[in-house]
Amino acid sequence: MAPPIILENFEGLEHLASGVIVCSKNGDIRYINPSAEALLDISHDQACEKNINVFFTSELFFKQILTASENQNIYRENEYFIQVKQDKFICVTVTVSPLQKNKNFLIEFLPMDQHLKVAKEERMIIQQQANTQLLRNLAHEIRNPLGGLRGAAQLLEAELGDRQLTEYTQIIIKEADRLQSLMNKLLSPNQLPKYDNTNIHEVIERVRSLILSEFSEKIKFVRDYDLGLPEIIADREKLIQAILNICRNAAQALERSAKKEKFLKITTRADRHIIFQQKKYSTVIRIDIEDNGPGVPEVIKEKVFYPLVSGNDEGSGLGLSLAQNFISLHKGLIDLDSMSGKTIFTIILPIENGLTKSKESKS
Repeated sequence: MAPPIILENFEGLEHLASGVIVCSKNGDIRYINPSAEALLDISHDQACEKNINVFFTSELFFKQILTASENQNIYRENEYFIQVKQDKFICVTVTVSPLQKNKNFLIEFLPMDQHLKVAKEERMIIQQQANTQLLRNLAHEIRNPLGGLRGAAQLLEAELGDRQLTEYTQIIIKEADRLQSLMNKLLSPNQLPKYDNTNIHEVIERVRSLILSEFSEKIKFVRDYDLGLPEIIADREKLIQAILNICRNAAQALERSAKKEKFLKITTRADRHIIFQQKKYSTVIRIDIEDNGPGVPEVIKEKVFYPLVSGNDEGSGLGLSLAQNFISLHKGLIDLDSMSGKTIFTIILPIENGLTKSKESKS
């Protein structure tokens, strides 16, 4: 077997989200990065005692690599199955590049489900940015005439001789106030976040108290916390609002459910070696918000985070969109898994998110 390559030579590969293997021309593995270790369920030292054929079982595949390398070409294969364990195969996209005058090969692979997940995340980010900008522009345009409308209704009310007619002006004023509140919510992400050390369980407990005060007699609130989770740099109020929006949506869905026993459960855990938004994180906080309600309607499941999309006839369709905006401010993401009787919103928050305390917090 060829000696393993010194790790420092490939320091930049350590943090790649995609799996990377460096092997010799004979197929002896000389280096494997952490993402490949996690995917293939093998350590660096164990891998360096093996030949690449352990994973790439097709002799034709390696011949194609050699042919491509002789012409200094990069070889790429989509939907290729590699063997992880004796009875387990995974589908990946493989890219092979010659190194060091064809003495070594760099093999990069990304699981197809991960590939699709990355594409989905990219679409969501683009759609979210477009929708947010559109709604902010719309909110700015609506706020000015709303003030005039409300002021005119107040003047009209003062001039009315018949007090019974004030019922109608009050409707105008109250609806104008409701729309003004809606516009403020749309514009609230523009407010600068105030980052500080934040305990995620203090945030959740605040949300819990608000939910219980509103739905205490109808819903059982279940907690399953990992109390060993560290603090993160975050805007406490925005995290409270994001989690509250999700929990309130769940509670409202449970209200519409015919089940006698209704529960809302929040679970916190630490996940390691998580890849999302094309970046690998060594440790993240995962928050699962689960309910046993009717589930998210299939027709809106793919666009539930879009503004003005709601499964509730009385909802504004802004709660989940704003929640996603606030979580994005913390370099995190929200995902959804829903079926009848079980819906889980999962929030992922990197512990090392690159954020710094606000000046107000430092002082």
